[in-house]
Amino acid sequence: MDLASLRYAKTHEWVRVDGDVATIGITDFAVKALTDLVYVDLPAVGKRVAVGDTLGEVESVKAVSDIYAPINGEIIEVNSPLADDLDLLSKDAFGKGWMVKVRMSNAADVNAMMDRSAYEVHCASEAH
Repeated sequence: MDLASLRYAKTHEWVRVDGDVATIGITDFAVKALTDLVYVDLPAVGKRVAVGDTLGEVESVKAVSDIYAPINGEIIEVNSPLADDLDLLSKDAFGKGWMVKVRMSNAADVNAMMDRSAYEVHCASEAH
């Protein structure tokens, strides 16, 4: 996975765009911060989301964290195997650990997100 080709939200979601479909997941930074994942709750196919809406949540032994929609659109697919194999997030957050696919209603939403270098700076500022 070419991490430079993805876009990133301040809330640690990533987006990979293919036409009008955005694949969304949480970053390796978020997975490491949560540690010991125990549960993931993903939305239903067909749900419409707007930037900032809660897509679902990830629960670890120490916290529950919301997953936020970084774009506007309709959920067209969820990564169902993730619920039974949370190691996919730990081992391949940017690949097999994807969470949802959204048909974007406005592809320009992605332009408001950070590129990889800006995201790394953001993570470094949060780590201190």
